[in-house]
Amino acid sequence: MAHIAEQIEQLRNGPLHQFSDWPNRDMPRAAAGVYSIWNKDSQFIYVGMAGRGKSAEDIAAADQTGKTTGLFQRLNSHASGMRSGDQFCVYVQDLLLLKNLSDEDIDRVVTRQLTIDRLVRDYVRTNLSYRFIVTGDGKEAIEIESMIIKGALGDHPILNPPANMR
Repeated sequence: MAHIAEQIEQLRNGPLHQFSDWPNRDMPRAAAGVYSIWNKDSQFIYVGMAGRGKSAEDIAAADQTGKTTGLFQRLNSHASGMRSGDQFCVYVQDLLLLKNLSDEDIDRVVTRQLTIDRLVRDYVRTNLSYRFIVTGDGKEAIEIESMIIKGALGDHPILNPPANMR
């Protein structure tokens, strides 16, 4: 349990990486893991995991063949701002971005001069940062993510709180 406590502490106070600097050259290209996302560097807004169903052997095989999977792939999706298939980007749109759109922004979206995905991408890259940990496999990542959703960081994530708080 001490190992998990240390990992949780890394997600609270470890190195903070800006989405504006994406891609992160220090992140392994094949890894299961957990990440915390922060708005303006201090407000905990989201926790996620990557590598669901991946064993340590699956990850090692992907790494050996140079395949990008898991943590890097998931955060890359978030950094792109593309809402299709990315629940985090949908949450950013619905709960953070929409309330700040001007009438002019809305008109530009409606007339296809601008896309919501671009606005989400810009919001993520301008306002959000993340911390991450690598886990041994997807099972460990799921366990840690669940603990954090339930409040292990001292607070619940704003965008994906426990079901009883929605």
